[in-house]
Amino acid sequence: MDTGSTAWMLASTALVCLMVPGLALFYGGMVAAKSVLNMIMMTFGAVALVGCIWVVYGYSASFGDSIGGAGILGDVTEYFGLGGVMKDDPKAVIPLSVFVAFQALFAALTAALICGAISDRIKFGAWMAFTGIWVTLVYLPVAHWVFAFDGKNVTGGWIVNKLGAIDFAGGTAVHINSGAAALAVILVLGKRIGWRKEGAQERPHNLPLVMLGAGLLWFGWFGFNGGSALTSSNAASVVVLNTFTATCSAMLGWLLVEKLRDGHPTSLGAASGAIAGLVAITPSCGAVSPVGALVLGAIGGGVCALAVGLKYKFGYDDSLDVVGIHLVGGVTGTLLVGVLATSDAPNGVDGLLYGGGLSLLGKQAVGAFAVLAYSFAITWLIAKALDKTMGLRVRPEAEREGVDVHLHAESAYDLTHTPAPAPAPQPAAAG
Repeated sequence: MDTGSTAWMLASTALVCLMVPGLALFYGGMVAAKSVLNMIMMTFGAVALVGCIWVVYGYSASFGDSIGGAGILGDVTEYFGLGGVMKDDPKAVIPLSVFVAFQALFAALTAALICGAISDRIKFGAWMAFTGIWVTLVYLPVAHWVFAFDGKNVTGGWIVNKLGAIDFAGGTAVHINSGAAALAVILVLGKRIGWRKEGAQERPHNLPLVMLGAGLLWFGWFGFNGGSALTSSNAASVVVLNTFTATCSAMLGWLLVEKLRDGHPTSLGAASGAIAGLVAITPSCGAVSPVGALVLGAIGGGVCALAVGLKYKFGYDDSLDVVGIHLVGGVTGTLLVGVLATSDAPNGVDGLLYGGGLSLLGKQAVGAFAVLAYSFAITWLIAKALDKTMGLRVRPEAEREGVDVHLHAESAYDLTHTPAPAPAPQPAAAG
């Protein structure tokens, strides 16, 4: 057992856990004041539910031996209830238990990302039901395709092993997956009341909260990407460096687009650009050089800044730009592996610009669009079934007055507090 690598994985797991409040604050600051608690609750609720599913059958379905050797789904019974993961394996580099915890947070955060697209208008109970079904039918198979490597007497997923596509930390399984799912749910759920007519509902109510959330996500992302190396090594160090540099250039790329398009850079654009860079570098952080990371980040930030406007052109109400950032950024970063990858990086593969030809780019495209198509189709069916049975959408009055009060009987800010009356004056003492 490598104690250094074990310590790194424990630290990385803690870093990724910090992304939960980071995402909640990032999303919470971007919605209206009357919806912020609901957004935070959807984030934390998804994490709690997925964490329970992961223990019972989620890890086994994602990382168990592939059923029939097909590379589609892991054996749900192999680690059912996480039996056996506490045993000490002297041949392992890190304990299995820390890997299980690390990957549990990947699953939980992927599901939580979706809620940013559907703010202000979905029932909390319907969201929780959707999360449980979606993780089971969509995330677990896709995670098996992308993250489950072949081992001794063990068959893993088809994308990573048979296709040979590169996805270091989840560009397909996390970002394309959640972005495609978000688009599908949006189309079933419909637009917010007054979308594009009542402009106030589209303005973030607390930009410092958004910036704080983005900063926490950036911090936690070092564990998200760096921990995916699974060892305390040069590979993890290169990944951390690439993650930082791509995020910096993506922020500048987004701000440049804003300046040229709108005449002014914004704090919301800086926060969104940082997240776009983190999304784009996630699949490629082990495949590119630091200069490649700068180029990839700048492209990712600029492309995502342009992509968020597509919702106005095509008429889908993506509340917090999950499609524009996570779907588009995930596809961009995944495809650019096939162009910018260098064999000097930890993944050890050359892309188009380094003489590798079109082969890797083709593999990246197949992996990306297979996940996109599967996630979108199955998610649309799940959302449609739930809408027909329990109903997805809150009542119109709840949407207008605020889902915080109607769904949770709480308000984030006490704006109606009446100060206590001043004490009555006392009579002067005699003499």
